[in-house]
Amino acid sequence: MITDLIDLGPVPDAWKRRHLLGLEDLSAEELTLILDKATIFRKAIDEGHRKIPLLTGKTCVNLFFENSTRTRTSFSLAARRLGADTVDFSAGTSSLSKGETVIDTAKNIEAMGVDLVVVRHRTPGTPHLLSQNLDCSVVNAGDGPHEHPTQGLLDILTIRQRLGRVAGLTVAMVGDIAHSRTARSNIWGLKKLGAHVIVCGPSTLVSPRWQELGVEFSYSLDAILPRVDVLNLLRIQFERQFTRPFPSVREYATLYAMDRQRLAKTKDDILILAPGPINRGVEVTPDVADGAHSAILEQVTNGVAVRMAVLWLLAGRP
Repeated sequence: MITDLIDLGPVPDAWKRRHLLGLEDLSAEELTLILDKATIFRKAIDEGHRKIPLLTGKTCVNLFFENSTRTRTSFSLAARRLGADTVDFSAGTSSLSKGETVIDTAKNIEAMGVDLVVVRHRTPGTPHLLSQNLDCSVVNAGDGPHEHPTQGLLDILTIRQRLGRVAGLTVAMVGDIAHSRTARSNIWGLKKLGAHVIVCGPSTLVSPRWQELGVEFSYSLDAILPRVDVLNLLRIQFERQFTRPFPSVREYATLYAMDRQRLAKTKDDILILAPGPINRGVEVTPDVADGAHSAILEQVTNGVAVRMAVLWLLAGRP
């Protein structure tokens, strides 16, 4: 049996949660537990194990009200590799267009015999609202600019794999901090695991109030580069902005794009991350994105492992 080849054990009694709604409420111990289990799943993936039937008989629905490529596909693969049945929901062809509420839509889907709902919605708090109205487990796959917990987890897992630790590292989140759910989840997770976090970008996208969360802020990427261990380059989310936060994309790239010249100012073992989709030439140049310091594709692979760990922890008990 493939399940005998991975040393998971049963879902730990210490794991009491029925939902994963964000990293803000998780303890360092809970974060470490998810990362440790994800590491086991990543090893199984690397060894070529594509089917680990730990959730056979379970059903997982991707309830996505916003477009997604990586996250939706990653959750679907994670569920299928665990042996669960999967269903993809499309908001454009649903009864929402006839006036049905999100809660009623979710309740009707749950009534078909669903164990897990993975939800993405543009309105912050939607996963929390569903968790209060559904009996099944709810996973937040991104709620507006609020949180994206599995993205934060896969970023942190990639850091831990590449650099061997999280505690004591300096991690810079660069770009559209104001609208980034990825930044928020990373901040909560990294801080709890002992990292120092810097948020960096234009003054229109980075407020001094971020200091209230215990992070440093900077408007100059060049000023912080020499002391940073990890750079996480965030996409400019024009779809969430009502006004252009800087004069031009070209100006942004001049001040904040990670290129070969800036790479020369960093530590020799600098780690470059990007949650994607990446805009080559805007947040990062192609030579850096595809270079030895980049772990962008490793993040994608780790995303499947992290989501396998989360789904198993939430639904893996008999």
